[in-house]
This record gives sequence, C-alpha cells and structure tokens, in this order.
Amino acid sequence: MRALAKTCGAIAVAGIAACAAAAQDGAPGSAQGDVAVTIYNNGQSLVQDERRLSVAAGRSRIEFADVSARIRPETVTLSGPGIAIVEQNFDFDLLTPDKLMDKAVGQSITLVRTNPATGAERSERAKVLAANGGIVLQIGERIEVLRDDGLPVRAVFDRLPPNLRARPTLSVTVDAANAGTVPARLSYLTPNLGWTADYVALFDAAKGAMDIQGWVTLTNSTGTTFTNARTLLVAGNPAGGGGLRRMTGSLDSAGTESNDRERLGDYYLYPLAERTTIANAQQKQVSFLDIKGAPAQSTYEYVNRWLGATNDPVSTSSVLRFSTSRQGGLGDQLPAGTIRVYMRDARGDPQFIGENRIDHTPMGSAMSLRTGDAFDVKVQPTVVSRTRKGDSRWVTKMKYTVSNARPSPVTVLLAQDGLYGDVRISDESLKGERQSADRVEWRVPVPANGKVDLTVTFDTRY
Repeated sequence: MRALAKTCGAIAVAGIAACAAAAQDGAPGSAQGDVAVTIYNNGQSLVQDERRLSVAAGRSRIEFADVSARIRPETVTLSGPGIAIVEQNFDFDLLTPDKLMDKAVGQSITLVRTNPATGAERSERAKVLAANGGIVLQIGERIEVLRDDGLPVRAVFDRLPPNLRARPTLSVTVDAANAGTVPARLSYLTPNLGWTADYVALFDAAKGAMDIQGWVTLTNSTGTTFTNARTLLVAGNPAGGGGLRRMTGSLDSAGTESNDRERLGDYYLYPLAERTTIANAQQKQVSFLDIKGAPAQSTYEYVNRWLGATNDPVSTSSVLRFSTSRQGGLGDQLPAGTIRVYMRDARGDPQFIGENRIDHTPMGSAMSLRTGDAFDVKVQPTVVSRTRKGDSRWVTKMKYTVSNARPSPVTVLLAQDGLYGDVRISDESLKGERQSADRVEWRVPVPANGKVDLTVTFDTRY
C-alpha cells in the first residue's frame, strides 16, 4: 500500500491528494477506430465510429470507451455482420477525485501524512463518513474533518468503485452468430459539438470591391476528443435542435441560383478537405471561403416609422451592399454567421468598422449588411401637418431633412414604413418607389457638405 501511494500523482480534492490503487500505468491511447463526424449548425452531431470487434458466439458484453460523454444513448446503433444488440448501458459517472471520494463514503481508505519538516510519512486507516461540502473521516475513536490548509496529505484508495470510468464508456451486450473478429460501426448523436461560420471582409471603397474570407469554428465540449476524424459540416437548421431564429434583416432579395455544391435534402454540405483531430475543450478554425475583389458598395439607409418625428437629426445606417451571385458576386451559398468588416486607413492598415449577422443565404442573393451608424450623414423627420378630411380619412405632410457633412456627395436610401391600410401619395418632391403595401423608398442625392429636404404628402383612408 505504501509503495503504491508513493507512485501515485497528486490530484487535489479539497486540499487532499487522491489516487487510485487500480489506476493503469501510462497514458492510454484512444479506443476509437475510424471516426467520421457530421456536425450540424444547431450544436448536434452524428458520430460514426468503425471498429473491429472480437466477439464470442452467443451473448457477450463489449465496452466502447472514448464515446462522447454527452452521448444520447437512445440514438445508438451498432451494425456489423452477424451481430445484434441485446442491451446497452452508458456509464457516465467519470473518474474524478470528487467522484472517487463520494463513492468511498462508508468505506475505509488510507491517509498518508508527510511531515513538512522531516519528509517522514505516516499512514493510518480512516473510514469516510461524508464527502458533501467537505470530507469527514473516522480515524480510530476520533472524528476528523480534512481541511484545505496546505498540509501534505494523500488519500489512497484500495480499488476503483464499480461503474466509475476513467473515460466515457458505452457497454453493449451483443448476440453473435459466430465467434471471431468482425467489422462494426457504432453510430450515435451527441450535443456539445458544433460549428459556426465567421467572415472577414476587407472593403475598398475606392475600387468598389471587397475581399472576403470565411472561417469555420469547431467547438467541442463533449468531454471526448475525436482523433483524426473525417469531418463533414452541414449548413441548415434540422429539426430537434431547439432555439429561436435570430432575424438579421440583411437579405434584400433571396437568390435563385445553384451550383455543384453537395446537398443533403434541404441542407448544404461542407466537407473538410483533410482529416482533423477535434480535441475536447478546444476551438478549431478552418478556412472554407476565400474570394478576392468581389463587387461591393457602401451606402446609407434610414427607415422611418409611421408618423415618426425627431427633435434632433438621427444618424443613418452605414450599409455594405454586395451579391452572392455567380456573375459579379461571391458565387456561393453562405452559411449563417457573423461578417466583420474592415477598411484600410490612410496608413494602409486594416481597421474594424462594424459587423452584423447573416442568415443562411442562397446563392444569387442581394445583401445589405448594416455595419454601424454614420457619423456625418443624418436625417431629421418632421410631421409638418396632419389634417382630418372625414371620419376615416387623414392627410399627412412629412418632411425629411437629410444632411451630409462629408466632402463628397452621397445618396441616402430613405424608407417610410408602416403605411398600413389605403395609403396614397398625393405629392412628393422626389419620385419614390413602392416596395410593398406598407413601404415606400426614395433615393435622396445629397451634395457634399450640403442638405436636402424631401417632402411627401400621404392621403390615408381606413
């Protein structure tokens, strides 16, 4: 016992070092076979692990170590020639110092105390009475509480408790037609393994173009490392993931183009070019999109609510417009993610100017990415007059003052929203375009260091 205690490493448990007498020597390798991982946007993944199994004829128990610690046991399937699953158990109680002490309640362990002055060790047996919020021991006739006081104390356990595993383990009882070694595939779903898309765009206003690079970020918090895995990413929202859809408002018109990217039902597939190891508690980034010189344009937008008026001018939105079309665009589908936009300053250094999220975007879509508020381009909406013409008729005159403090002219896309019911425009100082039953847009040119008034009269009938 003393010799074993000397070889055990120190693992802190409330100031105590704990080690298992039955621990194996050396760091065990992964028990996984040829692993393929399909990762969905909703944080759920399909793991397919191909292993060669040695089975006995009839019923036998097989243990699959190194499965996900967050495995959904009800989704497990095991396929192989001549074998069938009779029963399965997932041992999720993983070996930790705290769990080891919890399992030892009511049993005896060995305490090894070291004299800090002389280095001499003294061992004594102790019965674990409690391990909730602190460790209470009975040593002979006395009761002792072990404190985190920095004194060198180790707890040595006689054996590992049953069902306490060093690694996540799935136990399967199979019925085999014949004894021998057979190839088998273990498949299951697991949460806590997901991916997100992030984009970095470098915009050149003078050239009217941008470079954009897309990155996939893999995140693994399953408690298990997937070694040298074939990895396939699925862009889409399969049912069962839960969560609320987050609207971004950056899709002006949905695309109608397609290319040769592989589909799976209504989803797109993004296979990684090479196998990769997805380590537990790790984020890994892989590039999947790299486009140079895609056409893009910086614009300004302002949307006013019905009867909206402000006492002070309000900043317009800075908007980056581009297309995902094959001709004159990115030429690909874009998985949902965040686009971060940069521009070069006068010294040539790229500087961050804003970001926004996009939803899953079909190829050929027109995009307008709102990156922030404009400093120099503002709008002040004013209700000039509102006259009642009858029980259900009103005439409303609006004025929108658009100012530009920039040394170059700009065009502001100004929209009036909320035109519900029978709303007609009886007069306007600039011709607008009706986008829908409740929205009209005007493209207002504003000279450098100048100001323009747009006036519109709405005739409303309810």
